Amino acid sequence: MGLGSYLIYVTLLMIIPLWAQSRVKSTYKKYSRVATSSYMTGAQVARKILDDNGLYDVTIEETRGRLSDHYDPRKKVVRLSSDNYHGHSMAASAVAAHEVGHAIQDAQDYAFLRLRSALVPVASFGSNISIFLIIGGILINMSGLLLLGIVFFAAAVLFQLITLPVEFDASNRAMAQMVSTGVITNNEERPTKKVLNAAALTYVAAALVALAELIRFLLMFFAMNED
Repeated sequence: MGLGSYLIYVTLLMIIPLWAQSRVKSTYKKYSRVATSSYMTGAQVARKILDDNGLYDVTIEETRGRLSDHYDPRKKVVRLSSDNYHGHSMAASAVAAHEVGHAIQDAQDYAFLRLRSALVPVASFGSNISIFLIIGGILINMSGLLLLGIVFFAAAVLFQLITLPVEFDASNRAMAQMVSTGVITNNEERPTKKVLNAAALTYVAAALVALAELIRFLLMFFAMNED
């Protein structure tokens, strides 16, 4: 790969995630100013959907940070950032319902969620050590070390790819639940989908970047073995 091509490649790797984050922030900001017709807070939305699905043991907590919302399967807790916990907006409702979607996946033993959870320690270890092995392999021209780094990096990439169906499924569940429980009306479905789709872009961007890097490392490995 020539210097010009490499610079273009690196630029794209930087632009894609930034573009995705920008879309999320702008969409969230827009619809955080629009209240749902039900005027329920994110916490109320989460509680209603959980109760309607018989998940009375799952609790809801307020957490610090902006868009720090997540579901903790170990403690059975849906954690919502303050804006979404107290907010009455379409954005707050969509984010809360999405996190509850993960709780429903957990309760129903959704296969991809289980697989992703199982991959967490491997992916975490792989993402931390792989870059050192890859750089070391390149610097000392040792293809075996480079390949080992690629294997560990591939585990992290697999985690990113498995995350996609998990997140898309949670959003689909969120949309269905919001409609069936009356949290949103028919004319509110489109803007709600925009919020959910924008959030999904961050995961798609992360997966694309990781996959592109994996391909680049593999090409390095093949080129090293041709010499």
